[in-house]
Amino acid sequence: MEEVQPIRDTKKIDAMKSIMKGESNYRDLLLFTLGINTGLRISDILALKWSSFLNGGKLLKAGDQLNVVEIKTKKAKTFVINKSVAEALKLYHDSLDSVNPDDPVFSSRKTADGTLKPITRIAAWQMLNRYADMVGLDEGIGTHTLRKTFGYHLYKKGVALEYIQKMLNHSSPAITLRYIGITQEQLNDIYVELNL
Repeated sequence: MEEVQPIRDTKKIDAMKSIMKGESNYRDLLLFTLGINTGLRISDILALKWSSFLNGGKLLKAGDQLNVVEIKTKKAKTFVINKSVAEALKLYHDSLDSVNPDDPVFSSRKTADGTLKPITRIAAWQMLNRYADMVGLDEGIGTHTLRKTFGYHLYKKGVALEYIQKMLNHSSPAITLRYIGITQEQLNDIYVELNL
């Protein structure tokens, strides 16, 4: 299995989002935006139901909290929805005729019995790779790219490594650095820039 990388170039991220909006693929836009802004694993994203995004029948907005129990760790994770996620959520929600709180947010076609199932990891991978190809990203893109992109950009914005480690549930800072794709070359650049 090829190791996936974060999307380091914010212009590529913006271009992918623009294509999704331009094609009115608001489901894909929300999945992508949620992944790169929360660090949730794809299994947790695909398991979300509309009830997670509704409070008293109203759609969550920027500043509201989303609560998720991670499938892998069984740990509760609470985070505030930022403006980007809130906008993508509203676009997707408003594009639908109606939503049932028990339905998956990232639904596929109806099954023979009429129920909705979430898209598969493979479908999510195919979707991400399609948009990545369209913007010229050809290095290791996968569903885990979303989570790695989240961690990478937090690090680049100067968020303390200990916070990123905690947000990603890693056991050590070294694992987090390796995970988000910080290379020795980038670390060397930090030494050069210090120049006291």
